[in-house]
Amino acid sequence: MDIKTARQEVIDAGNMLVERGLTSRTWGNVSCRIDEKSFVITPSGRPYATLTADMLVEVDIETLNHKGELKPSSEKGVHAAVYRARPEINFVIHTHQTNASAMSALGNAIKYIPSSMMPVLGSIIPYAEYGLPGTGKLSAMAGAALKNSDTRALIMSHHGALCFGEDSLKTFESASMLEEVSALQLLTQFKKIYDLEAKDLAEMARLIDAEENSKTAISGARVTSARQGDGFILETQEGESLTVNLQNGQSQGAQALADEADLHRAVYLKRPDINNIIHSYEAEILSVSNFGKNLKPQLDDFAQIVGIDCPCVLTNPANKRDFHKSCLRALKGRNAVLIKGKGALCCGANEDDSKAIEEITQKNSLAFLGTKLFNFYQPIKPLHARLMRFVYLKKYSKEAQK
Repeated sequence: MDIKTARQEVIDAGNMLVERGLTSRTWGNVSCRIDEKSFVITPSGRPYATLTADMLVEVDIETLNHKGELKPSSEKGVHAAVYRARPEINFVIHTHQTNASAMSALGNAIKYIPSSMMPVLGSIIPYAEYGLPGTGKLSAMAGAALKNSDTRALIMSHHGALCFGEDSLKTFESASMLEEVSALQLLTQFKKIYDLEAKDLAEMARLIDAEENSKTAISGARVTSARQGDGFILETQEGESLTVNLQNGQSQGAQALADEADLHRAVYLKRPDINNIIHSYEAEILSVSNFGKNLKPQLDDFAQIVGIDCPCVLTNPANKRDFHKSCLRALKGRNAVLIKGKGALCCGANEDDSKAIEEITQKNSLAFLGTKLFNFYQPIKPLHARLMRFVYLKKYSKEAQK
């Protein structure tokens, strides 16, 4: 394929990844083979929406040397491993798609593939053993998982999915079917354990919550807030709002939101780096919050973007000040905190950041529920989590702002 066409196919695929909800922001990476010696790949830490064809980086398949001033994705080695192992493959996408990522925390290959999907995915979805992001070990583990396999996808331990094909359309077909197959594994195991039917993963999370914690499904209304000038505005899904002065706490609007506003105000006063907060009641997050335990990182992007863990704080109606202090302690060095029985506060520098943190916390919560279903609990090692968090804050988060 000529390099101009390859570059455009990668740009188109990056936009399609975001449109289909298979990734967002700078997550994941896309490449296209030029010939037997080289491929082009997305650069490191750049949002898909800002990419242009000339920003893509040409990489040598064998040496991983690259041309140009921009650095290629840190996962270039994983893409090269696919191209080396499978000469017929011309397109690779690495995604952090939700269902496949949850399966990546469970320590095993996906062995049940419906016969109707085998022509696209192959007979098994291999499992690549763990390696830190961007390392030679991660590439080596991906390459080893591909040996003697007819697969068009694999899951990488605690990391996400790698999907590939003869062209971009077939690669996207693999990615979409991988999400379906991953959901099927979780729902089938749920039925086996609980003898209950769930129409989707959100309902599964609510039913697990009801069975394990409350015996009655609990829900809550999503609340968001945004810092504005010397105050902030709190809003609910139903359209209620409350405007709060940050310094004196005086407010105008729906006074029924006063307790929620007090919590957000405490966060804004303590954390000047936070300008947007989502109080999330997504089914997976709510279910995990009802367990009342700290949420450990099951996935790399959680450790990087949310924090080395997500503590769970107990509410204290009798002493709101102590409750607020507990939340603030839990948020130190982190961007989310679970509140027992009340979901999670997801905090970011802006609305996009807080939405990303909510999305990753929801995905990590689904992964945790998967560990309950499959009786396999092996979170990322604390040392690895700390290292990834440090590298993200010092490097990738700054690259994404360029």
